[in-house]
Amino acid sequence: MTAEHSIQEYLEVLSSKAPVPGGGGASALAGALGSALGMMVANLTIGKKRYADVEEEMKQLLGELEEIREDFVRLADEDALVFAPLSAAYSLPASTEEEKAYKDEVMEKNLLAASLVPIRIMEKTGRVLEILGELAAKGSRLAVSDVGVAVSFVRGALLGAVMNVYINTKSMKDRRKANELNEYAERMTREGSAHADAIYEQVLASLR
Repeated sequence: MTAEHSIQEYLEVLSSKAPVPGGGGASALAGALGSALGMMVANLTIGKKRYADVEEEMKQLLGELEEIREDFVRLADEDALVFAPLSAAYSLPASTEEEKAYKDEVMEKNLLAASLVPIRIMEKTGRVLEILGELAAKGSRLAVSDVGVAVSFVRGALLGAVMNVYINTKSMKDRRKANELNEYAERMTREGSAHADAIYEQVLASLR
């Protein structure tokens, strides 16, 4: 489990020849890091007289970010779990028509599963960016730079996850489903990137 490894242990496995973790899991952890930084900003805002009028909102956002952070960690593990049967499916025999048909069926099922996990990672980034926008506007000015860093991590999670959607949908035989997933992922990428860039520029402007 991802949460049971130290950072050093995780990096060692990530940099090895082991098939997992890979880019999908790393993308999910980037989302977790962005969420955790958002939590830090909320925590630094709560309890300060200057921000008393937004304290209850900060507490609500803090709780939501904690849930999403844990969701990202779980998705990192799910990404590894769905890759294992897909990797095994590539090695299935295909010498006869029956074997080919069975392999195609197994491949299609596992390619879909491997596409849906990064889709869920992308969906999570959308809400985190909304929260980070609120933190950029209302959170402690002493931690506004951390909002910018958080946005960078979450944007990385979004753009990393979409790569894992495309690499799997590319091999799907059900092109209607593949195109449906691609279009959804493209829309999230476009909207999420624009949102992240806007928040980042807002933070940057406040620092200069």
